[in-house]
Amino acid sequence: QFKNKERLANFIEQTMGISLNPHAIFDCQVKRIHEYKRQLLNAMHIMHQYLSFVEDGVEPTHPKVYIFGGKAAPSYDFAKLTIKLINNIANIVNNDKRLKDLLKIVFVPDYKVSNAELIIPAADVSEQISTAGFEASGTSNMKLAMNGALTVGTLDGANVEILREVGEENFYLFGLTAEEVAERHQNGTHKPWDYYNNDLNIKRVMDSLQSGFWAPNEDKDLFAPIFQNIMFKDFYMLLADFESYCQIQEKISADFKDRLLWGKKSLFNIARSGIFSIDRTVAEYARDIWHVTPARGKNG
Repeated sequence: QFKNKERLANFIEQTMGISLNPHAIFDCQVKRIHEYKRQLLNAMHIMHQYLSFVEDGVEPTHPKVYIFGGKAAPSYDFAKLTIKLINNIANIVNNDKRLKDLLKIVFVPDYKVSNAELIIPAADVSEQISTAGFEASGTSNMKLAMNGALTVGTLDGANVEILREVGEENFYLFGLTAEEVAERHQNGTHKPWDYYNNDLNIKRVMDSLQSGFWAPNEDKDLFAPIFQNIMFKDFYMLLADFESYCQIQEKISADFKDRLLWGKKSLFNIARSGIFSIDRTVAEYARDIWHVTPARGKNG
């Protein structure tokens, strides 16, 4: 896998001019940009890491490269604003010489199959962090697991199947369940301002959006719509899952230092991904849905 990481690093340096450390954790979130897929939660954690470094002197536990890829629908303004935020964060973090190689962010442009063929085999961590109850299925998480990436995810969609096959010890689970999310929506018990007022890390991250910190040479209110969307709505429960997500990311960084442990977890993901084979899928469809049997050739 190290050769795959070097290959991806070379591609990114040649196309984007960003130098990456292949020994860092390659944490990848590559998928359509959408609020429920929560690229924004990933970005908020990166903001938290950077602000903790700048204001508190807390260095990341292990060098980390965050790799994003994906496209937004033409009229999906909020998704496009999220892409803009991630790129602004990258410009600030990547150019802060104090961090050296401890933290890098890359948004790979024009995400497509040829890019996926480079990113997926190089991923150490697979971000599958949709709000529980909103991901219908999904298969990119299976592709990443088959290539040895460890999944950080909610109990949602195809994550449930991956977790069942690879075991809890080889999966980084966090966040609310679908039932808990539904209950909070139904009862109106999710109160974003309570999280803001009771968690200094959340307050600092949200204030940085409001203050224009991530838009130093642009309109300071550029990311105010994100602040307002979260603080007055937060339909996708970013603040509810933020602390749990930060904690599981710390565990990932700590576990990655034990190369034998990480290698074992990665191999379990590869070895137990056979059930996601298209051969098995088609065979089940043929038996249970189409009610057909395999045709035999002339030689039997």
